[in-house]
Amino acid sequence: MRFIAALVFFTLVLTGCKSTQENQKAPPNIIFIMSDDHAYQAISAYSDHLMQTPNIDRIANEGMLFSNACVTNSICAPSRATILTGKHCHIHGKIDNRFPFDTTQVTFPQLFQKAGYQTAMFGKLHFGNNPKGIDEFKILPGQGQYYNPDFDTNEGRIHIEGYTTDVIRDLTLDWMKNRRDPDKPFLLFYLHKAPHREWLPAPRHFREYTKKTFPEPPTLFDDYAGRGSAAREAEMNILIHQNWAGDSKLYPEVMDELGIDPTTNWDKRAMQNALNRFTDEQRRDWDEVYGPINEEFKKIYPSMTQKELMSWRYQRYMQDYLGSIASVDESVGTLLDYLDEQGLDENTIVVYTSDQGFYLGEHGWFDKRFIYDESFKTPLLVRWPGVTEAGTTNDQMVQNLDFAQTLLDAAGIEAPDDMQGESFVPLLRGEDDKWDRDAVYYHYYEYPAVHMVKRHYGVVTREYKLVHFYYDVDEWELYDRMKDPMELKSEYDNPEYADVVKELKVKLAELRVKYDDSEELDQKFIDMYNK
Repeated sequence: MRFIAALVFFTLVLTGCKSTQENQKAPPNIIFIMSDDHAYQAISAYSDHLMQTPNIDRIANEGMLFSNACVTNSICAPSRATILTGKHCHIHGKIDNRFPFDTTQVTFPQLFQKAGYQTAMFGKLHFGNNPKGIDEFKILPGQGQYYNPDFDTNEGRIHIEGYTTDVIRDLTLDWMKNRRDPDKPFLLFYLHKAPHREWLPAPRHFREYTKKTFPEPPTLFDDYAGRGSAAREAEMNILIHQNWAGDSKLYPEVMDELGIDPTTNWDKRAMQNALNRFTDEQRRDWDEVYGPINEEFKKIYPSMTQKELMSWRYQRYMQDYLGSIASVDESVGTLLDYLDEQGLDENTIVVYTSDQGFYLGEHGWFDKRFIYDESFKTPLLVRWPGVTEAGTTNDQMVQNLDFAQTLLDAAGIEAPDDMQGESFVPLLRGEDDKWDRDAVYYHYYEYPAVHMVKRHYGVVTREYKLVHFYYDVDEWELYDRMKDPMELKSEYDNPEYADVVKELKVKLAELRVKYDDSEELDQKFIDMYNK
C-alpha cells in the first residue's frame, strides 16, 4: 500500500514539474531579417520564374508564407518607422523620406529591452542612426554603400572593407558567437541594404547573373490606357527614367561617345561614386565583366529600336537586381545553419520581410510607391518551431503595421494601447477564426518628388482596391483584384461596380476615422511640404 502511495506521489511530482517547465518555457528569441526593396516576385517560395532563393524559402518551408502581406506606405523610411512603432505614418511623422521621425515615439525594441531581452541591430536602418532600445548596433549611414561600407556604431563610425551583404552577415554572426548573452533571450535585427538601387552584385554573382536572360513581364510595354493620370505621369519607366550609368552600368565615357544624355543629375555620379570605393582588385573584377558589356552595347546601340532598347535595359536591370539578392539568400542560409548548429532554432522566431514591394518591369516600371500590387504587397515569411505548422500558406491581410504587436505578443510583452496594428499570432497558431480584418488602409505622400507618383490613399480588400488620387488631381480608381490581377483597367466608372464603389467609400471613411487620418491632416502635410 505504501509503495502504491509513493508511486502516485512521485507521478504527481513529475507531472507537476513537467507542467511547470512548460509554463516557464524561456521566452522566444526573435530574428527579424529585412532586405530593402526585395520584391516578392524575386523569392522562389512565391514564384520561381526569375530566380531560386533556397535559403529564404527554408523559412517558408519550415514555417508560414503570407500571400497577402502588405504595407501602409510603400517607401523605405516611412515603412521602417511604421514597423518600429506599429503606427501609421501620419502618427509617427515619417510620411516620406524627407519629413522627420517623431523621436518621442516608443519603438518596440525599447519594450523588448525593458522586458529583459538583449537587443542588437546590424545593417541598414535608413533613418535614425542611434536606434532606441538597441544594446549594440552597427548601422549603415543613410542608404549606405554596396562595397567597402562605413557603419555608425555605439562607439562611433567605422570602415570595413568587403562586399556589404557579406560584411553585415559577418557582423551579425560575430555578435551571435561572441557577445550574445546565453542567459537572456535576444531580439536581433538583421537588415540588408540589398537589393536597393543602384544594384551592385558581388563579383561571384555579377559573373554569373550577367550571363542570364530573364522572362519579360507581360505588362512591360503597358500603355496605361485603362487607368487615370497617375500611372501615365509617373516617372518610373525602365527605358525612360532609369539612369544609364548608375542603373544600367554604362560607363560615362561610353555615354559620351554614343551621345546619350544623363537621365538625372546623379546618373553618372552614382556610378562614379561606387567605382571610387572599389579596391584595385574589385575594380579589375568589375571591368572584366562590365567592360565587355559596354563594348557590345556600343556596337548594337545605333541600330536598336525603342522596343529592343527597353528589352536590353530590362535585362540589365534584372541581372544586377537579382544578382544582388543572391548574396542576401546566401547570408540567410548561413545564419539559419548557425542556429541549427547551436541548437537555437527550436526557440527562435525567424521573420523574413522587406520594407515594401518593388516593380520588376511590371507596367514598364522599377521602384515602388503605388498602391498597385507589386509595390503594395511585401514578402513575409515566419518560422516559429512548435507553434507554426511547417509549410503553410496564409492569405489573410496582414500589414507591416502589425509587426510590432505580433512580436510583442509572441514574447509575452504587453503592447502600448496607442499602437494601431493587430497581433497576427493567432494566424501563426493556425487560428484564422480569431482574425477578423477584412480591409487595410494605405496612404502615400511624397509628391511632387522623385518618380512623381501622385499622392493617394485607399482601401484594399481581398476582392477590390479603391484608390483616391489627390493634391493636383481628384481621381478615383477601382480594381477587381480577382478578375484583373494585373490591375490594367479601373472599373470606377463602370455602372456594374456602383454598389462596390459605394460600399468601399464607406469602408474607406471608417478606416480614416479609425486610424485618425483626415482631410485636415492631408492639407497640413501639403502645406508643410510646400514651405
